[in-house]
Amino acid sequence: MTEGVWIPLAGALAAAIVALVVFFWRKGQPFAEGDVFRASRWSRGNRWFPTQVSVTPTAVVHYTPELVGRKEHSIHMAHVASVSIDTNLFFSNVLIETTGGTTPVACHGHRQADAIRMKQLIEQYQTQYYRSAGAPPAAEVSRG
Repeated sequence: MTEGVWIPLAGALAAAIVALVVFFWRKGQPFAEGDVFRASRWSRGNRWFPTQVSVTPTAVVHYTPELVGRKEHSIHMAHVASVSIDTNLFFSNVLIETTGGTTPVACHGHRQADAIRMKQLIEQYQTQYYRSAGAPPAAEVSRG
């Protein structure tokens, strides 16, 4: 081949690589505002699409991006039975059990500080929820 053919091929290859990097980077960005905890890409099962956990005053959302689309599992704060943290050498796993008796939500590959913060937020929001007898927190009540 001549040198004139290599330049467009190299440009097309570089553009494809950049597009892939941007695609995977965008899939790893936080999916919501507020307290969102993203698993490390260096942990098991999170290399391409790291899972994320959002903790709000009313729910815990386990979000997993996929090549096309996503998986979301939302648990209302009243249905969270317990939160366990399993700390390993590098990362921590968070296990969220529900009152419904279904399979617990397992979140792998979080930093230890993020796992502890997740548990603290869930316990704090549960306390607020049960003190207010199930009414939404004051910040979420719409004024009409």
